[in-house]
Amino acid sequence: MKATSPNEAVIFFAGDSGDGIQLTGGQFSETVEIFGNDISTFPNFPAEIRAPKGTLFGVSGFQLKLGSVKVFTPGDQYDVLVAMNAAALKTNLHQLKKGGVIIANTSGFDKKNLALAKYADGTNPLENHSLDNYDLHVFDVTKMTQDTLADTGMDRKEIERCKNMFVLGFVYWMFNQDLKYTIDFLTGKFKSKPELAEANIKVLRAGFNFADTSETFTSRFNIKPAKLPKGNYRNVNGNQAVALALVAASKKSGLGLFYGSYPITPASNILHQLSRYKNFGVKTYQAEDEIAAICSAIGASFAGQLGATASSGPGIALKGEAMGLAMILELPLVIINVQRGGPSTGLPTKTEQADLLQAMYGRNGEAPLPIFAAATPKDCFELAFMACKVALEHMTPVIFLSDGYIANGSEPWQYPQSKDLPDISPPLVAAKTNDEPFLPYQREENLVRKWAIPGMAGLEHRIGGLEKEIDTGNVSYDPDNHEQMIKIRAEKIDKIAQVFPKQSYAQGSEKSKLLVIGWGSTFGAIESAIISLGEEGYDIAHIHIRMIHPLPSNLGEILRHFEKIIVPEMNNGQLVMVLRNKFLLPIKSVTKIKGVPFTVHEIKEAILNELSHG
Repeated sequence: MKATSPNEAVIFFAGDSGDGIQLTGGQFSETVEIFGNDISTFPNFPAEIRAPKGTLFGVSGFQLKLGSVKVFTPGDQYDVLVAMNAAALKTNLHQLKKGGVIIANTSGFDKKNLALAKYADGTNPLENHSLDNYDLHVFDVTKMTQDTLADTGMDRKEIERCKNMFVLGFVYWMFNQDLKYTIDFLTGKFKSKPELAEANIKVLRAGFNFADTSETFTSRFNIKPAKLPKGNYRNVNGNQAVALALVAASKKSGLGLFYGSYPITPASNILHQLSRYKNFGVKTYQAEDEIAAICSAIGASFAGQLGATASSGPGIALKGEAMGLAMILELPLVIINVQRGGPSTGLPTKTEQADLLQAMYGRNGEAPLPIFAAATPKDCFELAFMACKVALEHMTPVIFLSDGYIANGSEPWQYPQSKDLPDISPPLVAAKTNDEPFLPYQREENLVRKWAIPGMAGLEHRIGGLEKEIDTGNVSYDPDNHEQMIKIRAEKIDKIAQVFPKQSYAQGSEKSKLLVIGWGSTFGAIESAIISLGEEGYDIAHIHIRMIHPLPSNLGEILRHFEKIIVPEMNNGQLVMVLRNKFLLPIKSVTKIKGVPFTVHEIKEAILNELSHG
């Protein structure tokens, strides 16, 4: 038996969307995390809700990198590829390392499946020696599952739904993992249908035992636990972290949370998550459309709640007018954009960073808003919490940018205690204390107005989308007043840079040879690339911008130390446009707009290419 003990390994599960691929990958992730490995995951869904079985565009995938060292990305190439059918193999073989392990379900390589995967008539990759450079393991998962459950009385369809458990059991053996977590999961999941729990557990054990007793399988991985800081951890994806941040901000501010939303991929499961927290006073509302969703959240904010809404690019476009309304009202509101491939409906299940300029300028008139962008799944908690704090304390809508990669990807999260989170102090007016007229748009030193909740005697004031008179908030068409209000609202947003932490280096220093600027989900690939180049003797700096508007107060000072600056982003160069306009520096753009994240290799290549020029 060939047992290896690498520091890390990448496994990719692939099959039809009905093969339980996401459940299989999720269970494997939870198990290795409980064991103590650091992980990074990347679920990859087909765009159709239920794509035609066996087709190339219908392949569902789940990528996972696990390690005994710090893991920043789900990996560039796979060590192990699990292919439930011919299409799964064909679409993903190019990313498998030479000599890598292939686990193939032979029943997914029959004549029909081979034709759907566009293999030439009479060609079967499992039989024609085209995979001789790989460690190929083939067996009929479907038949073995049927044989395992032959005496249960279950129908064929029910039995086939269990076949992913056979593969999972096999992979657990390959990675020296315990079945206990998944057995407990299945027992709980099918508590009301114990016969289904028993069937799935039986198949899970059959897959493990088949691998253990067969002499043909010789590849095993012994990956030790990672040395993570001591503490309480849980596995979290970006959308879960955002939902938890909203609940935490609600409790720290003493306000109720209202979440108005309309379903859209990949933001929908923020609504699903928040609907579970009714015991914390969370109110969730699935509106009839995007406009109703954001307007309901604005109404909740007017009534003294923490109002929040989420969508993706097309939905954010529909919310644009209401975002301008919340901005001129100067009410707190959190607007979450989980970006996906565009334009229009675009690539619903694929990732992109192409909504930055939409966030910056996608409203009529002069309507600047704070913009935060999370770097990793767990960073979504800290930054979404910060977005709530800024919205509530500075009386403004805030845009929080995530994307499909970090929304669905997961990693271990050392979650904080409530006592460790900063307080949130909204500028609420408690009550009127004198006979002076109430001035709802009178401001303190940060230009923040007071928040008066409807129904309080003496605090009545005008509300609406028309321009407001300074201090009183009454409707005003005076041109000088309008210009002054425009500049006051913009300056109020600019002042937020004074309370946000200054920009720091993730890697390197001002003495480094080149600076890489990242934002959003490019963080892991950039960090991995720079660490790898550091091991090769290159001194490269990395800063990751988490507050994009206003930009960090010391950013210009940092940039002026470097002659060579590149910005990798999954769009056609949007942050570069913002930085060039602000600082008038020759910053180079590195773009990728393919619906998938940057690989570490691509970032390394871009850095080396820039270093080689002059």
